[in-house]
Amino acid sequence: MNTILNKMGLPSNLVWGYLGVLVFMMGDGLEIAWLSPWLIENGFSVQQNSLLFAVYGVTITLSSWFSGVLVESFGPKRTMWLGVLMYILGTTGFIGLGVAADLHYGMMLVFYSVRGLGYPLFAYSFLVWIAYRAPQEKLGTAVGWFWFVFTGGLNVLGAYYSTWAIKHLGHVNTLWSSIIVVLIGAVLALFVNRDKLERKSKQGAQGKAKELLKGLTIVKEEPKVLLGGIVRTINTTAQFAFPVFLPTYLEDYGVPTTTWLGIWGTIFIGNILFNLLFGIIGDKLGWQNTIMWFGGVGCGITTLALYYAPQWFSGNIWVVGFIGFLWGALLAGYVPLSALVPSLVKENKGAAMSILNLGAGFPVFLGPAIVGVFIGEIGPQGVVWILAILYFVSALLTKFISVPEQKKSQVEKAVS
Repeated sequence: MNTILNKMGLPSNLVWGYLGVLVFMMGDGLEIAWLSPWLIENGFSVQQNSLLFAVYGVTITLSSWFSGVLVESFGPKRTMWLGVLMYILGTTGFIGLGVAADLHYGMMLVFYSVRGLGYPLFAYSFLVWIAYRAPQEKLGTAVGWFWFVFTGGLNVLGAYYSTWAIKHLGHVNTLWSSIIVVLIGAVLALFVNRDKLERKSKQGAQGKAKELLKGLTIVKEEPKVLLGGIVRTINTTAQFAFPVFLPTYLEDYGVPTTTWLGIWGTIFIGNILFNLLFGIIGDKLGWQNTIMWFGGVGCGITTLALYYAPQWFSGNIWVVGFIGFLWGALLAGYVPLSALVPSLVKENKGAAMSILNLGAGFPVFLGPAIVGVFIGEIGPQGVVWILAILYFVSALLTKFISVPEQKKSQVEKAVS
């Protein structure tokens, strides 16, 4: 069995960790599709909702950045347990002192932000673990499996579970049940998973502070890591920009919001399937080439197509849905970044991953900000062109993110 898993690019020593991330993210993502409209139904304004999710996004961004360097200082298991603790503390306060207390907005704001510290410390710390422990020649596929379970839990299983749970448990109890789901994921990843990665620093407080600063100084020591962080930011900027304006734009061409939700789901079906496939392709065709052509160029073209297809095909939902599927699939073309960037450094892979993880969190703000700043002046067409140009720029930047020749030869030797 272990041989089969390894041939699939799924490290057999970490398989229970992957399963744990899948279950954890299922618990974390169960309210994504319904929390905002449910709060509005209960008297919240759009502005209050926006602030709640903005603060949540701030802590996700910070936690994403800290995850890698905390692994270097305290080891992956301790950092992941910290993520579990933050999630439980934030969720308990959010429900018990916020939602259950007649929707106390102040408490909800505080504790939802605490909750945002949870999943990056858990999931992205495991991604650093993978970067150290997966075979170099299969690293692209290994991180592809990570994004497969991460997205599958967050955007698919969480939504399916809440569809059942809300009907049988109600909204509030569904939120409470997320703690049980998250704990099951933690047990699988941290107890059943027997693999060990000893990265705990033996230095004193001053030494640990220096290791934490590595999350910033690494970009000076290896500028290509910074380029990787910028490319990772561009990767999902459109993902957070599209929901702000695209549904309204599509309505002008006869595509109702309910249909848009189906298209959005189709996008992530494509993304989940190709998260794994592009990890494999990256190992075969090269990480850099996969990111440049499939990720950067591919997403740039399909971003423009998503805008113009409703005009060219009179709002045909099958055409728009197919292009959405392609865009979601090509979005996964950036998966090999999680293999390429840590391979740029011999040590301090956690610090390199912190920059990459920061790039994963920042689009939560950047996407809506681009829409807010530019849509009034240049309209949805102008915004789409900005997003497309960013993708093309990411392809150009990736050209300069190459693995040193010595490391490249080591990978080739391992493959042969």
